[in-house]
Amino acid sequence: MSDIFNEVDEELRREQLKKLWDRYGILIITLAVLFVAAVGGWRGYQWWEAKKAAEAGSAFDAAVLLSEQGQHKEAETAFAKIAADGTPSYRVLAKMREAATLASQDGKAAVAIYDSIAADSAIDQMQRDLAMMRAAFILVDTASYDDIKKRIEPLAAE
Repeated sequence: MSDIFNEVDEELRREQLKKLWDRYGILIITLAVLFVAAVGGWRGYQWWEAKKAAEAGSAFDAAVLLSEQGQHKEAETAFAKIAADGTPSYRVLAKMREAATLASQDGKAAVAIYDSIAADSAIDQMQRDLAMMRAAFILVDTASYDDIKKRIEPLAAE
């Protein structure tokens, strides 16, 4: 006797599920397709960003190698290209390295690059502070004590 009730219960459940599927099936399929498309799009974006970062990293390594080989003009050009076209992190690194390479030849130009990094609010504060410190280090032999103090004093404050 309980088998009959179980069969009736099962049949009732099937009918209810069929009604739900008929009513919301397209919505469920649409949501599933949108979810899969969103995940695919996100993974594609991550792949694209990783590819850009790898390309910028390779270009940065090549520029560092040029600098280490003494080809400073070519290195400056390569660092400037990365600073203009690279990913945000490599842009800052390239500007810093470009200024460091330029410091031995043209201190004023290097200080100008460091000052532009220090003034850019989009860059992390620690990197901006480092740029301020490096600019002051370059100027320590040529600038007055008050100029150096004005540059370094904000770094000493809390």
